[in-house]
Amino acid sequence: MRLAEIQQKIQRAQTLDFGQILNESIELFKKVWLQGFLMLLIMIGIMIPFMFIVYIPLFVFGIADATSPGAYDGLAPIAMLFVFVAYLLFTFIMIIISFGLKAGLYRIMRQKDQDIIGNDDYFYFLRRPYLGKTINLSLAYFGISLLATLLCFFPVIYVMVPLNLLIVIYAFNPDLSNSDLIRLSFDLGNRKWLIAFGLTFVAGFLAQIVGMMMCMIGVFFTASFAAIPLYFIYKKVVGFDADDEGSLKRIGENIEF
Repeated sequence: MRLAEIQQKIQRAQTLDFGQILNESIELFKKVWLQGFLMLLIMIGIMIPFMFIVYIPLFVFGIADATSPGAYDGLAPIAMLFVFVAYLLFTFIMIIISFGLKAGLYRIMRQKDQDIIGNDDYFYFLRRPYLGKTINLSLAYFGISLLATLLCFFPVIYVMVPLNLLIVIYAFNPDLSNSDLIRLSFDLGNRKWLIAFGLTFVAGFLAQIVGMMMCMIGVFFTASFAAIPLYFIYKKVVGFDADDEGSLKRIGENIEF
């Protein structure tokens, strides 16, 4: 879908029904809760090795210093520098992975919502040809968030809606330029900020409450529910081209290989 076409749809967007989107989100969650849970497991599985890389050297240095007090004082600044650089690298990598996995989950949501045949490809946007764009958009996501944080607390609340919509728009329009994707996310975010924020807040609250009622571990199963309303906002405002996922075919149709 072209940039101008999406912008026109955003400008012509009608009022959205809060209750209807919430109900539709609940119905879609019944179809994708497992995929959301698996996405979290993938993120945790990737996170654990990086945590070992960051903290094990510091742990070893602490033990060595305890056995020989003062012997490693000169290495303390080097150790702290290593931890800082490793932690910064770890943060960037996790932002990129999280961004790509969430975009992949939105793509899976569409498949389940519209009964489209396709693999549950969580790493769709973490491979070529989209990996470079995912990295760039992730860094833009981080930079805008950091800038909003430095300005004040309230700008963070504002930009979280467009930034989360950026992931949705990227998931369904990966061939648009980075600047166009960011522009569209703020266009849609400004146009539907209140309902997007309200739905995300309510869905996140419900996900936490239900998850805690399931002995806390249930949060891992319900966390993805908070992301679903943004999918329906995009679907109702922008929609999908009939051929924008040429590799996917509806259930019941012939599949050409």
